[in-house]
Amino acid sequence: MSRPGPRIRSALDALPAYRPGRPPQPREGLTSYKISSNENPYPPLPSVLEVAQKALGSMNRYPDMFATGLVDALAEHLDVPVDHLATGTGSVGVLGQILQATCADGDEVVYAWRSFEAYPIVVGISGATSVQVPLTADARHDLDAMADAITDRTRLVIVCSPNNPTGPAVHADEIERFLARVPGDVLVVIDEAYTEFVRDPQTLDALEVYRDRPNVAVLRTFSKAYGLAGLRVGYAVAHPPVAEALRKTAVPFGVPGVAQEAAVASLRAEKELLERVDALVEERDRVLSGLRSQGWDVPDAQGNFVWLALGDQTVDFAAMCEQEGLTVRPFEGEGCRCSIGETEANDRLLALAARWRQR
Repeated sequence: MSRPGPRIRSALDALPAYRPGRPPQPREGLTSYKISSNENPYPPLPSVLEVAQKALGSMNRYPDMFATGLVDALAEHLDVPVDHLATGTGSVGVLGQILQATCADGDEVVYAWRSFEAYPIVVGISGATSVQVPLTADARHDLDAMADAITDRTRLVIVCSPNNPTGPAVHADEIERFLARVPGDVLVVIDEAYTEFVRDPQTLDALEVYRDRPNVAVLRTFSKAYGLAGLRVGYAVAHPPVAEALRKTAVPFGVPGVAQEAAVASLRAEKELLERVDALVEERDRVLSGLRSQGWDVPDAQGNFVWLALGDQTVDFAAMCEQEGLTVRPFEGEGCRCSIGETEANDRLLALAARWRQR
């Protein structure tokens, strides 16, 4: 006689699975490149690698649960109080902490769409309901429509700037008008995973926005510009009631000691790391200019990636790229996100994009 299995929450039934960027597929006679995950193509700095290797010697011990050394370093680096900081397993891990702290069944979370594909997953896991507001025609946040979407059930609004995967950043005047319409008991999270790559002078300064607004939190990560994607360390800057709640909802000992040490070392080496970011921005602008000169209508790119709106041709374009040793990130029926990688990978993207246009 068969017996029933464990009961799983029905809220999980409709959740999409997170789809990571595919690894590069070997191709005979070609060097394969992965530009599907918005990774930093540079290897770790020797100074950061040395610190990380040394930290591995104590991996038999639990890490500092409150990441005290990292929090102290961030407080000094960002000029914020220590009790305004909370860490977690990458920015998406911290976002999960935020959802646990703010939302329950029946609550609503407003965010733009298409945006970061983890948003509907972490919202659904919390039991809350996603309220997805379409982007504008130029792939930007429609903050007026997002403000209109706020109801008495809204507990959280997520603003992704620059927006992943489309690229544009939110402007300072836009966020000020938007926040003037948001009730004070609704938390607004500004997700700045790619802030170091932004060069648009009109872009908001999220830290300045947060300083005077108790209902604003800033989400950042060491995965992108700092090149620590494999170590999973992110953080939030928020006023004490929110930051304290995030520390309560954090996975105990979630940020490994090696990640904490590598993040502190990265802050010390920031000048050298940001020189790499400048080089990636130059490559991004070169790729953007090249694609537009071919006739592609590419949105403003302020992250470390570009967006090709391919519609129903998305999967075919991604398959062509994969055949040529270049893995991009397709969003079926919408477009492909192409990370800025090695110069050779970027050159191949431009060549394949040109071939596609000439079909």
